[in-house]
Amino acid sequence: MHPKTAFFDDAVHTMPRRELHEWYLKHERPLPWREDPRPYETWLCEVIMQQTRIDQGTAYWQKFVNRWPDFRSLANASVDDVLKEWQGLGYYSRARNLHKTAQIIHTDFPNSHPTALNDWLSMPGIGPYTAAAICSICFDTPVAAIDGNVLRVLSRFLGIHEPIDRPSGRKPLEEFANAWVDPENPGRHNQAIMELGALTCTPHAPDCANCPLQNACASQQMPHEKRNIPPFKQGKTKVIDVALNFHVIVHDTRVLMCKRPDDGVWGGLWAFPSTEHPFQNQVKPFDVPEALGNLLVDRGPCGSPVKHLLSHRKLHVQFWLWESPLKNTSDLGDWKTWEEAEALALPRVLERSWEDVKKSASQNASTTTA
Repeated sequence: MHPKTAFFDDAVHTMPRRELHEWYLKHERPLPWREDPRPYETWLCEVIMQQTRIDQGTAYWQKFVNRWPDFRSLANASVDDVLKEWQGLGYYSRARNLHKTAQIIHTDFPNSHPTALNDWLSMPGIGPYTAAAICSICFDTPVAAIDGNVLRVLSRFLGIHEPIDRPSGRKPLEEFANAWVDPENPGRHNQAIMELGALTCTPHAPDCANCPLQNACASQQMPHEKRNIPPFKQGKTKVIDVALNFHVIVHDTRVLMCKRPDDGVWGGLWAFPSTEHPFQNQVKPFDVPEALGNLLVDRGPCGSPVKHLLSHRKLHVQFWLWESPLKNTSDLGDWKTWEEAEALALPRVLERSWEDVKKSASQNASTTTA
């Protein structure tokens, strides 16, 4: 059990914890991974639900469980199949780490799974929150699982006005969360706070009148007209505009596809060859990609330009059609039929534009022969 902190007082905070648990038992959403919490299903849920809405994430969780019901089956899958099933969720490093973790557990914990917090923390892509959620829910480890919902609820509950994205604000919240966790049922406790943040203590319209913590909440006790409700952040990451050009290179009924490097944006996914530069009002095509020499014929724009927002970048995407008179070998990628290419794991921006680009390419490219 974590030591008590200056913020934690048994006499003050034990009753609100009990009221929180009673509220949770009445309002808990019937989510499938909660029915019989096991390490594989819980881990899969926690990874999928990062940066994902609950309704969208539940559908993906169900697909993964149906296709790969345990660590062994997921470990034996190909990474391309995993990325294809993940398509549309974004942050594809999560999918690659999911596959790597399954392989490690299958190898290092045959016919079992890790149970210690430090073992889970050593897995690819698993941080303190995910490890704490798995261990508290599945193994009753008395450790707080602290995500955005928890930071919001506790910063309001304690009246913390320091920025939660800085140590001065986050540290006291983490200390209180670990002191307040219920040692008898830490998994239920963690899920109760997260559920409260998702359903009642929401970012923009908290339902204070129906909150089980209202009588002890520091923010609720402040005069309404003067209330400046936490959480607060010191600053947001600036989003920059980037022009992204996808080169749709075709030969007869085939299109050139390349696999993106694992360490970049959309790592491990397939896409058309691309170039990018700072966005300055008008997106213009670059020269013919060097690896293809001077063999390509410029057919101009292909499909409609689109905008796509990533966490730190706003992409202004344009597709450009190039025709290759020869099915030459290129370091850029592999020739695929349009059907083969569509079956690959693609970035969401390509998935959304695929039919438009394919139709435009078929209309604007002339018939070529090898």
